[in-house]
Amino acid sequence: MNIENMLPSEDMGPRVNRRQFLILTAAAVVTGCQTLAGSSTVPRGERVVNAGPVSNYTSDGLYDRFRDQGFFVIRQGEQLFALSSICTHRTCKLDAESDRSFFCPCHGSTFDPSGKVTEGPARRDLPLLPLVTNENGQLLVTVPIR
Repeated sequence: MNIENMLPSEDMGPRVNRRQFLILTAAAVVTGCQTLAGSSTVPRGERVVNAGPVSNYTSDGLYDRFRDQGFFVIRQGEQLFALSSICTHRTCKLDAESDRSFFCPCHGSTFDPSGKVTEGPARRDLPLLPLVTNENGQLLVTVPIR
């Protein structure tokens, strides 16, 4: 095999020197990282929080003990669920109100007791978070890492 046949015979346009190559490569990496950071398709991690014995949640109500860890536990009749305690507008921590609704102190969004937006600027309802009771009767809530 003749190596000269493998080389381009025509000028392939302007050449890039080492310095230009490094600058272009760095710019591409930075742009790619910024694109990924802003993408909603990039998986963020999850963590599981042990919210204690399920027997701690027998009465109807809103339990805000885990607000700072990213969720509220709510009991409504036979239904037990976890709602995110993070506003869907700008990721501020929500305050639980006495009527079991939620208020965002940052921008004024409000949510009803089931997490539905009642006043903006938030447009998305609060996400329900997966929860299970393990074999030891502990309530485990899966919370996204932000």
